[in-house]
Amino acid sequence: MAGSQRLTVVFDIEVAGFPWEEVDEITRGYLLEREKDPSRREALPERTARMPGLGKVIAIGLWIVEHERGFILLEGDSAAEQTWEKVPNSKIFRGDETALLQKFWDIVGFKPYPRLVTYNGRGYDGPILTIRSAQLGVKPSRNLVPYRYDIGDHCDLQDVLCFQGATRDRYSLDYWCRRFDVDSPKGSIDGSQVARAYRDGRIEDIGEYCLRDVRATGQLYERLGPTLLPLFKGGPAG
Repeated sequence: MAGSQRLTVVFDIEVAGFPWEEVDEITRGYLLEREKDPSRREALPERTARMPGLGKVIAIGLWIVEHERGFILLEGDSAAEQTWEKVPNSKIFRGDETALLQKFWDIVGFKPYPRLVTYNGRGYDGPILTIRSAQLGVKPSRNLVPYRYDIGDHCDLQDVLCFQGATRDRYSLDYWCRRFDVDSPKGSIDGSQVARAYRDGRIEDIGEYCLRDVRATGQLYERLGPTLLPLFKGGPAG
């Protein structure tokens, strides 16, 4: 990422929630008490990955839009970055959770700061990454959830496509990819199957899923670039 050109980096994460039985009793009671919907309360033990501080980051996918290249940071035995054949034009870096987080902050903190692009990154990925880093003593290099109404530093496409909260309904990345003729990121697993895949040791399948997600998000960003995004403060010129 050398040079003065400001790049556009898409990111997405996958998180393995802590087993419910390993969460302390007081926290379990608190979470159960605050959830009033019976069906959601019943599902809480399988939803720890969605809760801040109750899961570990096992994969971080990045896609550099201008270079059409991907980079997956994946849990595993420490290894230097190398070409990854599972997804064309991509590299892989492996290490423990702390190493993955440090590598991520090095990349997104490289100046000039890249424009960040996500799908629901303001609502989930950004806060989870920042909180988990703080738990592990890793210092974030920048704020992933800056001023909502300026997409210059962080363009959350979910936020854009609901007009920054003006429309009530929110749709999936897959839904919008199909509306804009972008290849769907759906593959051998989807987000609801990550926990099971992780328990089964299918970490590379999770990495592939994550990287295909960021590639699709990057392609959706490019489709919206000339038309919708210039309507928002900080958006590209179109």
